[in-house]
This record gives sequence, C-alpha cells and structure tokens, in this order.
Amino acid sequence: MEPLLLPLEQGVNFRDLGGYQTKDGQRIKKNKVIRSGSLGNLSPNDLAFLDDYGLRYDVDFRSSTERKDAPDRLPNGVDYYFTPVFPEDETKSSTKDRRKKIFLSDPEAGFKNMIRAYKDIVLQASAKKAYREFFDVLLANDKDKEAVLFHCSAGKDRTGMGAVYLLSVLGVDEKTIRNDYLASNKFLAPWAERELSRRKLPVEHREVFLSNLKALGSVRESYLNMALTVMQREYGSLEGYLKHELYLTKQQVKDLKQIYLEKL
Repeated sequence: MEPLLLPLEQGVNFRDLGGYQTKDGQRIKKNKVIRSGSLGNLSPNDLAFLDDYGLRYDVDFRSSTERKDAPDRLPNGVDYYFTPVFPEDETKSSTKDRRKKIFLSDPEAGFKNMIRAYKDIVLQASAKKAYREFFDVLLANDKDKEAVLFHCSAGKDRTGMGAVYLLSVLGVDEKTIRNDYLASNKFLAPWAERELSRRKLPVEHREVFLSNLKALGSVRESYLNMALTVMQREYGSLEGYLKHELYLTKQQVKDLKQIYLEKL
C-alpha cells in the first residue's frame, strides 16, 4: 500500500502508519500512530485536525536548539515528550565554517556526513535512550481513539529510524518498511524546493554545494543499510539491537502488537 499522507495545511511529511499489513496477516490500526516533520508551523486548522484525529502524545526527537527555534504547536491536552536522539550541538562557528568549506570542495561530503549520522543513530547513548523512551510512550498509548505522533525536523532520519524500529517490532515485511522509509523523498520534495529557493547559493562550486545539499536533504537506501549493518555487526541483528540495547522485552512486543494491530 501507499503511505497515508495526512491533509495538513502547514505540516511536512505527516503520515499515519495505519494500514500496513504484517507478515502474520494482521494490519496496523489507523488513527493510532503518526510520523512527521516539524510541528512548528501548524495552522489553526491543522491543530483542529490533529485534535479530531485523537492526538494524545507527542514525541520530539529534535535537539534543544531545534526545539527553541521551532517549538511544537499542539492541540490542548497533548502530552509532550522531549527525547533528543543526538546530544546538544556544541559546534563552534569556526567548525561550522570549516564544514561549509568542505561542502563547497568535496562533492561526497554530504553523503559522508549522513553515513556518520546513521552510525551514530545506532551507537550513541542519547539515541538509545530516546528510542527506548519512544517505546515507553507507544506502550502507554493503549486507549482506543488516541494517537502517538513522533517527529524530528524533516521527519526523515531520526523519525525514519523510529518507524523502522516500530514497523519491525509489529511484524511488517522489510520491503514495506524500506518503502515507507524512502517515501520521505516524495513527500519532502515540494518543501525542499521551497527551502532551496530561499537559500543564498554560492556562485563558485555551486554544483558541488547542491550535490551535498541533496545528500543531506534526502533519504537513501545506503543510509538505512549503514544503520542495519552496524546493528548486524555489533548486536547480531536489528532484533538483537532492540532486545539488548533498547531493552524491549517479549511481553512488551506482545503488548505493542495488541495495541497497534487488528485482524484483516
């Protein structure tokens, strides 16, 4: 099935994970779990839509700086959980300047940056803590007609990995999981074009810079493959990672399936 995009006015990459079928013949319930990008620009109509949709929990994977720059806009009564995947950005301006120079000189710099990020998303203690807290919120969402939303800024990398973990636990097949992950490219394309039009691009080395922006602003199978390869190497498998690093028990997996799945 195609990912279910929600019709928000100012929302980016908002998708209901409901409708995906599992390998044992069940499917994920609709109106129970949403993945998305930033909630910082939601309109009053968007807030009313999410309220009617049953939004009850908001899991924010962004850093403190990102949260400060674009605080979540939420309907009344939503429980907010701040669970940053990566530690605070303590990068000094001189380091940022060096990074910008690399993006102007090395056409693979953006790709290399993303590969490092996907290693960190598996190995860093902050990431493990954030995704464990994500599962705690998912387990608390056990009432009918109530939904969890989880997000970062674009809803593609930190959110994408959260969706990979959840869909895997629920028993969705790998092809569907990969398609859901890669769908961010389609749903972010209009937003990416608008952002690019607002950006002041360098005159020299323009194509190199654009190539790096594309690598940073998209998802690729090679990114996801890097995360899965690290899990395989360090923990035996994705399932081993969830069990031994996120401490997800057999009973919790059973509970998650009870909460989020329904018979066809």
